[in-house]
Amino acid sequence: MFELLPHQEKVVDKLSNGKILWGGVGSGKSIAALAYYFNKDQCGDIYVITTAKKRDSLEWHGDAAKFGIGREHSVAGLLRVDSWNNISKYVDVAGATFIFDEQRLVGSGAWVKSFLKIAKKNQWLLLSATPGDTWLDYIPVFIANGYYKNRTEFIREHVVYKPYMKFPVVDRFIGTAKLARLKAEVLVEMPYKNHTNRIPEEIEVEHDADLLKRVTRDRWNVYRDEPISNVSELFAVSRRVVYSDPSRLEALKRLMEKHNRIIVFYNFNFELEILRTLNNEWSDLYEVAEWNGHRKQPVPTSERWVYLVQYASGAEGWNCTSTNAMVFYSLTYSFKLFEQSQGRIDRLNTQFVDLFYYTFCSNNFVDFGVKNSLGQKRTFNEGEWARENGFGDMDLKPYSGSEIWSTDKKIEK
Repeated sequence: MFELLPHQEKVVDKLSNGKILWGGVGSGKSIAALAYYFNKDQCGDIYVITTAKKRDSLEWHGDAAKFGIGREHSVAGLLRVDSWNNISKYVDVAGATFIFDEQRLVGSGAWVKSFLKIAKKNQWLLLSATPGDTWLDYIPVFIANGYYKNRTEFIREHVVYKPYMKFPVVDRFIGTAKLARLKAEVLVEMPYKNHTNRIPEEIEVEHDADLLKRVTRDRWNVYRDEPISNVSELFAVSRRVVYSDPSRLEALKRLMEKHNRIIVFYNFNFELEILRTLNNEWSDLYEVAEWNGHRKQPVPTSERWVYLVQYASGAEGWNCTSTNAMVFYSLTYSFKLFEQSQGRIDRLNTQFVDLFYYTFCSNNFVDFGVKNSLGQKRTFNEGEWARENGFGDMDLKPYSGSEIWSTDKKIEK
């Protein structure tokens, strides 16, 4: 029998059907969940719903093999691993155990509907490093546990919306004592003091102040040469001005001289085109690989490399223990993605103790606003920022100018 670490043994004793196993990125949640199934549950076959990248890497198969669980001739049930994009294939399964890895249950879309159908007929666990930003994120789990009949009942009991808004905006939650009690019932925390030491460092970079003033003061789209029509477009153009500055690439080159292997997280395609110029200038010294909506290249194995990773495509579902250096070329709005990105090198089995995280930041409202939100463990909201900073008269409808700042889409099949 595979031997668990002490912190994993503690949570296995606390787990039961319908719980959320909450542990930091790299803390060994998958092993703990498999141990729960092997020792306490063993209800039929075991289905793991995870990211496409984790499915294809066979990471879950490797962990399950430690317990003698496999796709055939298993000592328990048979193992099946698939991506969230295929969750609807399993709505008719009954009498099995499901492990939902990397929390995707937000809103009321198709994945949530499939999850609720599966939860009615099977045992299940949910694994998450960031279980919920707001009470709304807990709705699917609360429904699956029978605390509420549906989303409508939850909203009627706990949500007060702001009046006179063009779209629903939560003003406040009520009955939060009950919500806190229910959260405590479903959440099983896996406390673990990691052996690693995260060392964050902010790297000061520059931006074209005159060009950014024209965007923000004159509300002018400097790439289309036309007026800016809404807040989303204001941020889209501002972020391109800020993130396109050559000082960011120069700062990265200086770090490449300090670290032989670096993971670089970025947001947009225009950043990727800038970063790809490393292939021209540094190809004789560094191997440059990518993980994004265009290319799915593995982490390099050479002595000196740079791995370019787009947040939405690669913030989760893989890990790297061959480097201790990560660069945030630009910041994501999402605290969840930011935390998960850092976890790619902060693993139980890493050989490193000191992990270096470099954040590029210049003196402007974009970097400061996003950085402050992430520092408060909140996702940055453009509309909220606009209302607090005197831009409330601008239309908040989504900006459709994808050719200005197009971002990679996560594609799971």
